[in-house]
Amino acid sequence: MTPPSSPRPRVFTLADFDFELPPERIAQHPAAERSASRLLDGTGPAPVDRIFRALPELLAPGDLLVFNDTRVLKARLFGEKPSGGKVELLVERVLSGNQVAAHMRVSKKPEVGTTLALQTTPGCADGLCATLLGRWPDADGALFRFVLSNDAGDDPYTLMERHGHVPLPPYITHADTPQDADRYQTVFARHPGAVAAPTAALHFDAPLLDALASRGIQRAQVTLHVGAGTFQPVKTENLAEHRMHSEWYDVPATTRQALADCRARGGRVVAVGTTTVRTLESWAASGIATGDTSIFITPGFRFQVVDRLITNFHLPKSTLMMLVSAFAGYDRIMGLYRHAIAQQYRFFSYGDAMLLSRETAGAPPAP
Repeated sequence: MTPPSSPRPRVFTLADFDFELPPERIAQHPAAERSASRLLDGTGPAPVDRIFRALPELLAPGDLLVFNDTRVLKARLFGEKPSGGKVELLVERVLSGNQVAAHMRVSKKPEVGTTLALQTTPGCADGLCATLLGRWPDADGALFRFVLSNDAGDDPYTLMERHGHVPLPPYITHADTPQDADRYQTVFARHPGAVAAPTAALHFDAPLLDALASRGIQRAQVTLHVGAGTFQPVKTENLAEHRMHSEWYDVPATTRQALADCRARGGRVVAVGTTTVRTLESWAASGIATGDTSIFITPGFRFQVVDRLITNFHLPKSTLMMLVSAFAGYDRIMGLYRHAIAQQYRFFSYGDAMLLSRETAGAPPAP
């Protein structure tokens, strides 16, 4: 007798992750208070609308919240070429020797050796200069390598903090403001290096962190310096042909121990944001605690660390839509997104959040 064959896993294409989003649902500014954002609880058989500060009630003593403690750089720099043509740099990574790797937006790319005067300061006497050294990481690289300098010999972090602008996502239409410098940064941001915020963590403030601690919910940190590639669209219908951008991450020894302790006491690992998921699952898959990752998580991925996920709502056809679908189940995610749009949740970086459980066999989809 021929044994029954297992059903073939569904093959997803880019079109599966598309959805209609009314433009007015894209949040252009943060909520008045961080923890006053809405939270869509997607952990039960039906979605429940909550406020983010209710999170402690949804977790249990002994659970472990893992945050990404990266700090967003003021990585957008404006200036001009010697010819007077305008130029915009977005610093992706700080290298050694006052060098940076950056995206460059300019009408005509300057030659290697050209010095750009940023902040449109004549010459370099009073401001910041960037000298083009070539492509990065090699001659075919997508980024450009510059030396940043000023007369005082300040390092790139100091120069960006003084002269740079907050690199708001492309769907936020206003120029950066002092409010953005505060609110497009988590309250526990520590290690500078990101050009995009780990947005799920933007909802946490000091009173909420205190309430979580009082309930016996533990905390740990990882670092992943979020790159501009997080906003790059997927351009191929066949997901296997997409190549992810690379980002630097670190899972410190204290966090590795906290994860082991959490498992020992029967707690759940709750990742705050997709960047934390990518960090933890990269470490689990490779055994490497510090390095670069280009992990691409799509439905069918086998999660080894994360049990629950707090995340914002993501762009259609994005790699982050694919990640959350892999985590909670495709049908369930699409149902939750339909609910969020119908209930007028706010989307993307300054928007609302949802709480997800890792998919288990037989879990019902959200309506």
